[in-house]
Amino acid sequence: MLLFSGDPHGDFRPIIQAVETYSPAAAILLGDFDLERSLCEELEEIAAKTEIWFIPGNHDADRDEWYDNLFNSKLGDRNLHGRVVEIAGRRVAGLGGVFRGKIWMPPAAPKFSTQQDLLSTCSRGERWRDKIPRKHHVSIFWQQYQALRAQRADILVTHEAPSSHRYGFRALDELAMAMGVKSIFHGHHHEHYSATIGNGIIVHGVGAAGVVDHEGEF
Repeated sequence: MLLFSGDPHGDFRPIIQAVETYSPAAAILLGDFDLERSLCEELEEIAAKTEIWFIPGNHDADRDEWYDNLFNSKLGDRNLHGRVVEIAGRRVAGLGGVFRGKIWMPPAAPKFSTQQDLLSTCSRGERWRDKIPRKHHVSIFWQQYQALRAQRADILVTHEAPSSHRYGFRALDELAMAMGVKSIFHGHHHEHYSATIGNGIIVHGVGAAGVVDHEGEF
């Protein structure tokens, strides 16, 4: 069994309780953690009971400490963004973060295809830790999207929604179809629902701090 956790926003009790109750092979968190301490500390109770994976959300770069408590935690290497990983016998692809008009807002053409493209335009004062501005570490770049399109997966986890949601993006439908996925799980909008998009792909939106299984059951 796989479990998928919607945006915790500081509330990790539901996913901890779900893991303790159902003993899943893995738990995948869909972003927006609001971490006042490291992710490994927040999930210490279940770290030995299941595999923990995540994608970042748009708020995970709002503050230096939130960023560091996620990306620099002992679980930092469990970031699925831009990767396909076999988890409990299923190939799971991740695309964290959000589309932003400054970078790429589909269906418009991307303004910056890569992080390096953006960095080349940033003055010293605009840079964060000598890299791109902090918030754009959780912006979706065209290069990351294209790299995933060339791969195959069974499940796609995203922070943004595909077109099944009123604020979703057709570009994510197209990514899922190109990758041959059977289901998408997303957070961001704090709504629990299930729907079907092109190629019969089933989409499960997961509510804030909500938990669903791989069939989308709440």
